[in-house]
Amino acid sequence: MDTIDALKFGTRGSELALWQTRHVLALLQAAQPTLRTSYEIFKTHGDRVLDTPLPLLGGKGVFTAELEAALRDRRIDCAVQSLKDLPTEPPPGLVIGALTPRENPADVLISRRGYTLATLPHRAVVGTSSYRRGAQLLHVRPDLKLVDIRGNVDTRVRKALAADSEYDAIVLAYAGLHRLGHEAVITQILELNVMLPAPGQGAIAVQTRDDAALVHLLALIQHAETALAVTAERAFLAGLGGGCSLPVAAYARRDGAVFHLRGRVSAVDGTQQMDVEASASVEDEPAAAAFGRSLAQTALDQGLRALLERRP
Repeated sequence: MDTIDALKFGTRGSELALWQTRHVLALLQAAQPTLRTSYEIFKTHGDRVLDTPLPLLGGKGVFTAELEAALRDRRIDCAVQSLKDLPTEPPPGLVIGALTPRENPADVLISRRGYTLATLPHRAVVGTSSYRRGAQLLHVRPDLKLVDIRGNVDTRVRKALAADSEYDAIVLAYAGLHRLGHEAVITQILELNVMLPAPGQGAIAVQTRDDAALVHLLALIQHAETALAVTAERAFLAGLGGGCSLPVAAYARRDGAVFHLRGRVSAVDGTQQMDVEASASVEDEPAAAAFGRSLAQTALDQGLRALLERRP
């Protein structure tokens, strides 16, 4: 097997994307001190077009296509991505080479007036560009008015906290705020029974070519527990045949030798919501994938096919 002494990474240019890339580089250099690393910033389609809701813009690929093209063209060796932005089916010739330890996957509410989900006024305006978040919010508070919000973490926080903000609150992932040191702006961490996360939320993925030497090197920073959990979650999503436009949520957690997996599918308008749960001993990624697919089949058997057909 060829020895690799240098790696070039690709990343988006937001503060969060850069934090994640530098975090991965630091882990790699700690594991392999002689390794030389560098990175190049790419502007993706999703970064350029900010006036269109994400589901209408084209789904997950809007943040990954340029980086994946650079990987195939060998302009870069690796791309650092938020796992929830990656499709469940890997693009031809590319693989996820490593997953770093996962951050808290919860979603949070940010309100300049300190509102919680329970205290938001009737018909309050809540900013989110996610069908998953919107559907779960409407299930609990059908009176809310949901308005699209785009931009990186700093931009969204600034929009939420501005004195003339159109939003009474916005919803973001805890992980990004924590990584950037912005926990102080969080008004409420939403409980998982209210807001189940996107499959893979809070996990950082290192995407690379399907090359044995690259995969072997990245295995130095693979976090096994994270890999098992998110593999089960993403297999649940894949088993439903859903994409990012479907309000599908999932979360797996470990308790000793057993993983507990909870999946949720919601109608876009929040009027229907179904949860399924299962527990199993999972020792490797194929077993985790089978676990997730099994729970998806359970959901379909319990009548979710009709609900899934109610796409936006």
